[in-house]
Amino acid sequence: MPNSVTINDRSYAWPLRPAVAICLDGCEPAYLDAALEAGLMPHLARIRAAGTDRLCHSAMPSFTNPNNLSIATGRPPAVHGICGNYLYDRDTGQEVMMNDVRFLRAPTVFAGFQAAGARVAVVTAKDKLRALLGAGLDFGGDTAICFSSEKSDTTTKVGHGIDNASAWLGQPVPDVYSAALSEFVFAAGVKLLREWRPDVMYLTTTDFIQHKHAPGDPVANDFYAMFDRYLGELDALGAAIVITADHGMKPKHLADGSPAVVYVQDLLDGWLGKEAARVILPITDPYVVHHGALGSFATAYLPEGADLADIIARLSAVPGMEAVLTRDAAVSRFELPADRIGDIVLTSDAGMSIGTSAHRHDLAALDVPLRSHGGLQEQVVPFIVNRVLDLPHAPELRNFDAFHVACSAAALVDARAEAD
Repeated sequence: MPNSVTINDRSYAWPLRPAVAICLDGCEPAYLDAALEAGLMPHLARIRAAGTDRLCHSAMPSFTNPNNLSIATGRPPAVHGICGNYLYDRDTGQEVMMNDVRFLRAPTVFAGFQAAGARVAVVTAKDKLRALLGAGLDFGGDTAICFSSEKSDTTTKVGHGIDNASAWLGQPVPDVYSAALSEFVFAAGVKLLREWRPDVMYLTTTDFIQHKHAPGDPVANDFYAMFDRYLGELDALGAAIVITADHGMKPKHLADGSPAVVYVQDLLDGWLGKEAARVILPITDPYVVHHGALGSFATAYLPEGADLADIIARLSAVPGMEAVLTRDAAVSRFELPADRIGDIVLTSDAGMSIGTSAHRHDLAALDVPLRSHGGLQEQVVPFIVNRVLDLPHAPELRNFDAFHVACSAAALVDARAEAD
């Protein structure tokens, strides 16, 4: 058994007890504060008091796929290549979903640990992440399991490390737009930890509840009370646990409840000519019912000869825009892959979202005022460990430090136990 494993030029201690990272999708810190204040999270309250409680920064853009892959690789998007859910291929003129393994440029922590002899388990809510998180895993033996709640009834031993995970757990496949999709993840995590005993495990949820309910809302509080019950079980099983999030969540609507949006494609069409520029919203994925493809991060490809400085100045003057950067500035500031973003990168402030053209967004399914993410204001997320560790605060501490910290905590606990 090695003392450590090096993955993406980063050394991870060998976890002598299970090392578990939990990504609570969309977990604005205020959600935990509200549920704790209501007395609904006694296990988290105990862990925060007896362990390590910090805030950290997510990767940018503060979207699901980039951050889950940052947590999974221990590195920012500049290294692993996943800088959104959606990509514009300038050579073909096509917009492409970036959920295929071919877009991933770095190995995951899971594949690295399995290659070193560890048992690894990954459970995700939506199947859009499952292939990326499972990249490089070998399901030929009994050392890797990777599946989603969404497709849990279709899993196979050959493709996921487990046959029919839904039947194994004894729970039906939840609706994709429900809190139950995340609860399935937690229930599976407890059963895996109790019966299969992975060395390294990752549990990652969906932010359906957070898009629709504010901190302190009864539905949101119920969600975190549910999580707390499973957290207590995971903690009681002796795992070293890191709780973090892929991004926060902010209200982005006007006083009348309608979405607060800057339609950037419409602006650029007026300034440069219709469709001369191309605005890409990396939040776009097959599950847009709860956010209408409106987030706080966009990238734009400008026509040859466009006055870059003039366009940046005009966009910067638009109310609600927080940062408008050249490609080079965005690569440096946000640690992004230069070949997968446009000529400019835009982020909006906490109360504003970014759209393409007004007619391209189907907002009929937004039955509550818009809550979304993607920008700098949703970059602050929790980082809580059920062990006492000397950790920095944000911005030095990043959510993609989760497995480095969890493995260190798991090794440290056992070293102390042996010394005793």
